[in-house]
Amino acid sequence: MDGKRIVLGVTGGIAAYKSPDLVRRLKERGAEVQVVMTDGAREFVTPLTFQAVSGREVRSDLWDKAAEQAMSHIELARWADLVLVAPASADFLAQLAGGMAGSLLSTVCLATSAPIAVAPAMNRLMWSNPATQSNVATLRARGVHVVGPASGSQACGEVGEGRMVEPADLADAALALLPVKGPLSGKRVLITAGPTRERIDPVRFISNRSSGKMGYAVAQAAREAGAEVVLVSGPVNLCAPVGVRKVCVETAAQMHDAVMAEVDAADIFIATAAVADYRPAQPADCKIKKTCDHLDVPMERTVDILAAVAQRENRPFVVGFAAETNDVEAHARAKLERKNLDLIAANEVGDSKVFEQDDNAIVLLWADGGRQELGAGPKTLLARRLVAFIAERSGATAT
Repeated sequence: MDGKRIVLGVTGGIAAYKSPDLVRRLKERGAEVQVVMTDGAREFVTPLTFQAVSGREVRSDLWDKAAEQAMSHIELARWADLVLVAPASADFLAQLAGGMAGSLLSTVCLATSAPIAVAPAMNRLMWSNPATQSNVATLRARGVHVVGPASGSQACGEVGEGRMVEPADLADAALALLPVKGPLSGKRVLITAGPTRERIDPVRFISNRSSGKMGYAVAQAAREAGAEVVLVSGPVNLCAPVGVRKVCVETAAQMHDAVMAEVDAADIFIATAAVADYRPAQPADCKIKKTCDHLDVPMERTVDILAAVAQRENRPFVVGFAAETNDVEAHARAKLERKNLDLIAANEVGDSKVFEQDDNAIVLLWADGGRQELGAGPKTLLARRLVAFIAERSGATAT
């Protein structure tokens, strides 16, 4: 967020006590923050608190004669790279949906060309009220980003949807909405991650130990490098990185279909997923009962997603992964050549290596004997090194 300018709108609600922490977290990420408070917000938190954490005088009065001599509401609207309203009360959402300009904050929202995000915070019944839901639907249709609300205990003693999303998560959401400059700016990256599950019967499946951590780290690194990222993910216990569009699948066939639906628009394809090579040829319609000492499950090959993408006429830059238990580089180079890949990332796996771990060790291979070690370390660090290498190798340039 270095140098990015955020107008933080604070409206009247008990969740306003969290907003000074949000200012701190935005500033920690390098943003400049100008707080604009409504009259209701001043009943919960003092302007002095926000001035202390933001380093800027708080704005709140549309009719401030000194400020408005220079048309300050227009100046604020033009200054902002992002307008974030947190908390956004039901009343303010109604004002914004109705195009009202009765306060400095609503006027800034009407006058800005920057992205607008709102973090609703209110009682669960106020949130579920049809009027509020209609206002939120209107705002979404106009391109306003609605972050939350979260669910949980509320100040009124009730439990349900309506809590403001926590400051750290809001800061991450703000980051995702800001334009990112990097070596992959203007590029679209398609990534697969995680395992697939191939059904034996309605309650059993064949899968593998992939946690998806490497693929998710690569998706985050690509986003940090400025790319538009689509992540096609098998079943994992991970949240999509901020700013990444996630497509959830389960089987190899579903992953193939999802990739083919996205690949035409991709500049780079990175296949980190551990896709099943075989699947049961005739999965049972009912749960298989334990009636004999042995069970034979006929298997058939699954579709080779990586090879299918690499064989396309107008293909993207194609990067594969090779997770091997022995002769790592020999097997990886054979896969590179057999599937006609542009680059392959090879790593050794086993009972105590890589699977479900945060660390990895990767060597990159490409045609004509090309080789480079990325070294060993956290998957997040290796993902950034990998993405930087891909950006250079693929000829990607920032736009």
